[in-house]
Amino acid sequence: MLERELSGAGFEKSSNLINSLPPDLFAELRFQAIGVEASIDEVRNVISAVTCLFSTAAKHRLSSDALLNFVVSKYKLPKQILQVIHHVWNEEGKSLLENEGSRDLLPALQFVDFQWKIGMAVSSDNCRSLNHPYVTVSLKVADSSGQVTNKVFEMSIAEFQNFHKQFKEMSAALETV
Repeated sequence: MLERELSGAGFEKSSNLINSLPPDLFAELRFQAIGVEASIDEVRNVISAVTCLFSTAAKHRLSSDALLNFVVSKYKLPKQILQVIHHVWNEEGKSLLENEGSRDLLPALQFVDFQWKIGMAVSSDNCRSLNHPYVTVSLKVADSSGQVTNKVFEMSIAEFQNFHKQFKEMSAALETV
């Protein structure tokens, strides 16, 4: 479960850039101060990956040794970077575990736009089940820095109806808050 959550957050992809960082830079994440060539997206990905690592560790109530053992078993990071991860979690992880503040680490996304359209495939070289309607959903979300990401996915009519029902339930629950 831990591996799946970190994989979804792009930790493995970001670990390549983390791997190239001096430990003191990683500890402070001041990329431009020493001239590290990294795009804003790469820096954002590293920060998101590290945030997810610590949030996931808090969620699963990992000790600093358990977190370090997991990272060592899955990612090839230099010893100095591993020491920084261990030290930071050893020092700061306690407060997250005590206050259950791991949720505060995850940046909230804001819906910018929601669109859907219904369609039907009528010919295909690869698909055998044609003439079945589907719904294409396009979600635009903005992260805490304002970067907008578009997510597009398709669902069957039954899946879309269930999706709609869940949104209505969430809306009703939010109105009671």
